[in-house]
Amino acid sequence: MTEFEWKSGYFAQHPLKSIGVIAALLLRYLYTMLFIYGFLHKIAHGWMWTGIMAEHFTKRLLELQAAAAAPASAETAIAAFQAAYLQHFAIPLAMPIAWIVTLGELVIGACLLVGFATRANAAFGLFMLLNFSAGGYYNLTIPPLVLMSLMMLLLPTGHWLGLDGKLNRKYPDAIWFK
Repeated sequence: MTEFEWKSGYFAQHPLKSIGVIAALLLRYLYTMLFIYGFLHKIAHGWMWTGIMAEHFTKRLLELQAAAAAPASAETAIAAFQAAYLQHFAIPLAMPIAWIVTLGELVIGACLLVGFATRANAAFGLFMLLNFSAGGYYNLTIPPLVLMSLMMLLLPTGHWLGLDGKLNRKYPDAIWFK
């Protein structure tokens, strides 16, 4: 299998692979913009030095507790789990979580932007998305974002456009640049 090249001759010889690579890179940059936007929003609204995150968690906890009080079903079981996650983990640790989420969004966004340790940062992004869901912040954007995370874990997008390819050639045993 040939390695992808940014050359018109390669595009002509491998049009479908070239389209797939470009589509995967566009998805990587869409995913990147989400994390950069999240970082900028949290900085602009002072999430790292105010109680905004705790307020969001408390409001969501009250909504989930009401949903968990409904007759037993799969939805009420999920709501009960999410409420327990917020009550016993997220709310007591709201300030450190605010820092981790905000700085994590910056790291993920910046690294994916330049193609540095893309697979590790996609895994970190997936971890954050799953924690958002566990805290009751699941919505219809989560499944596509999870699929984007998995795509970046499986495909060498940082080799196609980014620093990972160069760093992998220089440090072939480093897991970060695979």
